[in-house]
Amino acid sequence: MTQDIEQADDRPDRAPESDGAALARGERRYRFLIAGYALSSYGTFLNMVALNLFVYETTGKALAMGLFMAVRLASGFVAGLVAGGLLARFTAKRVMLWTNVAQAAVMLLLVLAPEGMRTAALMAVSVVVGGCGTLFMVSLRSSIPEMVGDDRRSWANSLSITGRSLAMVAGFASAGVVVSLVGYTAAFVVDMATFVVCAATVALLPIPGGGRGKDARPESEGDSGGDRGKGRTGGRGKPGRWRRPGAFLASAAAPGLGLMVVLRSVDAFGSSSHNAALPVHSAALDADHPAVFVSAFWCLWALGNVAAQQVIQRYVKRTGRTVGAPGFGYGTCLMSGAFILAFAGFPWAATAVIALAAGAADGLTEVSYTSHLQTLPAGLRAHAFGLSATLENLGFGVGMILVAAALDRYSPLAVVGWSHGAAVVVAVVFLIRVSGARGRAAVPAPRSGADRVGPER
Repeated sequence: MTQDIEQADDRPDRAPESDGAALARGERRYRFLIAGYALSSYGTFLNMVALNLFVYETTGKALAMGLFMAVRLASGFVAGLVAGGLLARFTAKRVMLWTNVAQAAVMLLLVLAPEGMRTAALMAVSVVVGGCGTLFMVSLRSSIPEMVGDDRRSWANSLSITGRSLAMVAGFASAGVVVSLVGYTAAFVVDMATFVVCAATVALLPIPGGGRGKDARPESEGDSGGDRGKGRTGGRGKPGRWRRPGAFLASAAAPGLGLMVVLRSVDAFGSSSHNAALPVHSAALDADHPAVFVSAFWCLWALGNVAAQQVIQRYVKRTGRTVGAPGFGYGTCLMSGAFILAFAGFPWAATAVIALAAGAADGLTEVSYTSHLQTLPAGLRAHAFGLSATLENLGFGVGMILVAAALDRYSPLAVVGWSHGAAVVVAVVFLIRVSGARGRAAVPAPRSGADRVGPER
């Protein structure tokens, strides 16, 4: 879309309002894409409940549910490692299309699998859904600047997060009803249909991005003439070849970005603690109805997230400013503090406010983090998102193992306090780092040559 706009600027016979029309058309197409993405997210959250229950009923072992989740996270970990290289060879549209097709196909495989092959089919679902889900998210987020333009990044990120949060509420809220009324097979068919619809929205749209054949290095690192071409192929004559250090160069390409990715990983570690501790805490509150607190908490969390996206969209539209990197640090502190307080045993009314605050802070961190990574050059952006996804899956996976062991000995409040406390510490370090970088940038440059006199010279 942005290429169309640039070409229109070169033609004097085009009316000035054609730029605005192109932007409006691009935003409509993006809304259509997010509608399909939200629908597939609904199917994903529906299946997070249905698949775990189905795994337990099929195998009869609680350990199998943990193994299923571990395989899914491991697939996402590997997908994050290869995402940058994959997007250097193929367009984002192609990756997003085929990841949805693959997920729909593996859900069909599970529906049609005979009784003796269901365990193998479940493992295939775990691998494909985990890996393809990560690849889709990296492709979508890294191509947003090309789809809507740099000025609309925050709006686009906020819209996608809003769609995902609403899908989470609908998916979790309807999972029990769908499974109880129509069974597991119907739930899997619904999930398969959502992936088909999302694939259709991707296929029907002229989505740019993906950076096939683009140089993954910063422009300042490139050489001239033949050396530049050699750098792009890695000296092996294969276009789009990306050298492994590129992801680490991407982390160092913007002030504090490396620490930002580390904070994201620690935040994922903290998220594993409240995800594992919520069912335990809920059962302690009401042993007869353990799902009530969990369901209500996540619904309020999602409502807070959606409300934050509306505020962010209005703020960006009114001021023309985006949510900066400090918002990620402050949001992480607020979110982690809210999750710790959620297990402190406050009355229900206070806990409801805490859940809303946690969701709002989580929405702020998501927009700020995603928008900041999107400021990277196109060649580095996909690698940075892939590296981020890898570290997030690593943090969440390691956290689930450690937290599950810790909950046998310690209270949910203590476990969540330690885990999210670590995120707060790293967030404070990140804020100090960002504040220092801004302070140095604000210092005026020293005068040169003859302008310097006395001790300064």
